[in-house]
Amino acid sequence: MSYNIFKNLRVGWMVFLCSILSFSPVFGQTANYPVADPHSVVKMGNVRFTVLTPDLIRMEWDSLQNFNDAASFVVINRQLPVPTFSKSVKRGWLSIKTSSLELSYKLNSGKFNRENLKIKYLNKTDAFTWVPGTKQMNNLKGTYRTLDGFNGDTHRTRKTKVPLEDGLLSTDGWTLIDDSQSLIFDNSDWPWVNKRVNNNAQDWYFMAYGKNYTAALKEFTLIAGKIPLPPRYAFGYWWSRYWSYSDNELRNLVGNFKKYDIPLDVLVIDMDWHNTDSLTSRHDEFGQKQQWTGWTWNKRLFSDPDDFLTWVKGNHLKTTLNLHPASGIAPYEEPYKRFAEKMNFDTLTHKNIPYEPTSKKFMTNLFDVVLHPMEKKGISFWWLDWQQWLNDKKIPELSNTWWLNYTFFTDQERNSDTRPLLYHRWGGLGNHRYQIGFSGDVVVSWASLNFQPYFTNCASNVLYGYWSHDIGGHMLTKDMKQELNPELYVRWMQYGGFSPIFRTHTSKSAVLNKEIWNFRGEYFDALYNSIHLRYQLSPYIYTMAREAYDTGISLCRPMYYSYSREPLAYTYKNQYFFGDDMLVCPITSAMQGGKSDLKLWLPKGNDWYEWCSGTLLKGGQEVNRSFSLDEYPVYVKAGSVIPMYNSSVKNLDENPQNIIIGVFPGGDGTANIYEDNGTNKDYATHFAITRVVSKVNSINRTQEITIYPREGQYQNMTLSRTYTIRLYGAEIPQEIKVNDRKLDFSLTVDSDKWNYDGNELAVNIFLPRDLCSTKQEIKISYSKKDSVNVNTGIKRVFKELTKLVLAKKFEDPAWIVPDYIGNCEETNLKLGYYPEQFYSLIQYFNSNFSKSLDDLNGMKKK
Repeated sequence: MSYNIFKNLRVGWMVFLCSILSFSPVFGQTANYPVADPHSVVKMGNVRFTVLTPDLIRMEWDSLQNFNDAASFVVINRQLPVPTFSKSVKRGWLSIKTSSLELSYKLNSGKFNRENLKIKYLNKTDAFTWVPGTKQMNNLKGTYRTLDGFNGDTHRTRKTKVPLEDGLLSTDGWTLIDDSQSLIFDNSDWPWVNKRVNNNAQDWYFMAYGKNYTAALKEFTLIAGKIPLPPRYAFGYWWSRYWSYSDNELRNLVGNFKKYDIPLDVLVIDMDWHNTDSLTSRHDEFGQKQQWTGWTWNKRLFSDPDDFLTWVKGNHLKTTLNLHPASGIAPYEEPYKRFAEKMNFDTLTHKNIPYEPTSKKFMTNLFDVVLHPMEKKGISFWWLDWQQWLNDKKIPELSNTWWLNYTFFTDQERNSDTRPLLYHRWGGLGNHRYQIGFSGDVVVSWASLNFQPYFTNCASNVLYGYWSHDIGGHMLTKDMKQELNPELYVRWMQYGGFSPIFRTHTSKSAVLNKEIWNFRGEYFDALYNSIHLRYQLSPYIYTMAREAYDTGISLCRPMYYSYSREPLAYTYKNQYFFGDDMLVCPITSAMQGGKSDLKLWLPKGNDWYEWCSGTLLKGGQEVNRSFSLDEYPVYVKAGSVIPMYNSSVKNLDENPQNIIIGVFPGGDGTANIYEDNGTNKDYATHFAITRVVSKVNSINRTQEITIYPREGQYQNMTLSRTYTIRLYGAEIPQEIKVNDRKLDFSLTVDSDKWNYDGNELAVNIFLPRDLCSTKQEIKISYSKKDSVNVNTGIKRVFKELTKLVLAKKFEDPAWIVPDYIGNCEETNLKLGYYPEQFYSLIQYFNSNFSKSLDDLNGMKKK
């Protein structure tokens, strides 16, 4: 894992971070420091230039010289360390030069245009000269507000393509952010929307980066704010369905999750939590379906909401409710009278108290009177479903989507004891500060699944890295077969496990039943495994989420972030990195002949471990691979160290005290395992890191793994922990020592012992429970006499043999298994039973498995 920012917790950036966080105003983790250091500013007449970084310059022209020092909706921070730069004036031209850029402007020549302004990028490899009006040739795109009604990338009725907005990155190597028309914030304790003084002014930000895309994203976070870290539970499984659930039904639902051993973290309750009786009959005075907006529990479904929420909390689950604020507060709502008193509203009219988004009084009362009491009773966060249509008459330019996202998230920052979380739609540049989006009501189709990986990857180009999709699709069209295709659902769930937010959802349909206990056989197994794998990878995912906070690099990221000069990185648009060490190649089409064939690209510079098959593949090649239903194309960078949980974890409410450290074959590796309280707001400074280093000596046939003492602290931090070291794709060790003490082999899972898992071809080393402040050194020695490559797909063949043997037995129960087939099929177990026979067992298997497969397939054909 190449996340290097945690290598030393004592370096200067931590001191700088802590000092910044002591300034004001601050919204939790979202700093608002709009006034730049005067030493970074060059002002001459009607122009002002602010050198923010060596690669990023703000350029303002204002005929009235009313230059804006307020935070805008996009840019909230300009108080950065002053970079080294020079300025000079020659023959009427102002020149500003940094180590990366040289800006020239003809003084007293008016608005910026191609005749009076130019910027040179001084990078020798990617040098260019930019002037205003230069058209970007290849923007790598950003995202879009919603995929409502889309079948893949095409709207099902309008037949238009998804109009992805331009993102922050382009192969041109530069980006101009025109902030001239962006609304601004006032200077109140809860900064509120304001208009600019001069709408004719120019306010531009020019960013140069060449092919260093990740540097550009990091620089954007410096001025536009970080991607807040969601609470840990947000990375678990979310159950959501548009359904008029009752308290009884939800209790039974959660009971089935427990019965079938399915982890769960979030219950999403759609709009039927409140009355929706008039939803389909008529519209109200605000143009909305009556009772589309609601603030009062439906007592026919939830007779005692307080008791229900207490029960939810007792099951270590979080709850979110669907909101549509459009119609304000109606007279039949429980909080109507109290709200009317606060607003001095005349209730004799028996009319709704209208929704007023730009009224601080209205929004403050909405939270204080209506929402905060519900939060105190157990609502964890809100789902802002309606946002899109209304424009405020006082400020017509204001996007309702943008503004609702801002007010809801910052209210939590200001008033909640826990880490803010919001579930909403994309409102435009700057909305990355408000975390999780939902992409909307897509058609249930392979085309929709095929579009979502690319859509998600592009969103990282505007830092909107936490898209949540309706996994499995939302709706069936009339021309479709009215059923849920189990293969499509499996592939969507497998992708969902490797997407930012793992949430199933569907329309109010009686046939789209996505509870996995409705499926049988291989479909159930694949769905079950996709959920459990998500939880297994949770510590890795959470570490990568912290990386997104610190660097602006999202969990799901395009290939060109790491391989910007490789043409294939732009060609394979659906492939993406899942954190630093995993490459995912989604399967988005139906199987042919029982297999999914996929052409994929493995970048050079590393070997790649195909996790599902146990095959170590060379990088720098395009390959054709095939996958059965229970397999998914996840490639782990050779040598990677991946922190994991074991199968005992059923939710992410707490930090488990048992950690698996997965070490993958093919080279050296490192990991920084991140942890914090999970829900606290002080994660910027209160967290801990455990560094793990794995080194392989191929000459001496040894491997050394060091778990360094944990550094840092946070509230309720456990002092001790049990580690399991899992060496994937490994031969049987000759000797294992922990802190110079030899460990014995055991057939069972015993502390201070080790065993061998033949299914994964993995060595499991069970360390005794110890203090996290203790350094632990594990030394593994392999035979110098014998050696064998077990990373050739043997793991996959084990499974194939077992399936074929089982199929033959069902075909002919009297069939007697031949010795050579039986011995091969039992190899996975024998490797764990008889470690001293490891090499002879593998040799026998390699000599006979092809014949076994051929003979079994031949019998099947007959």
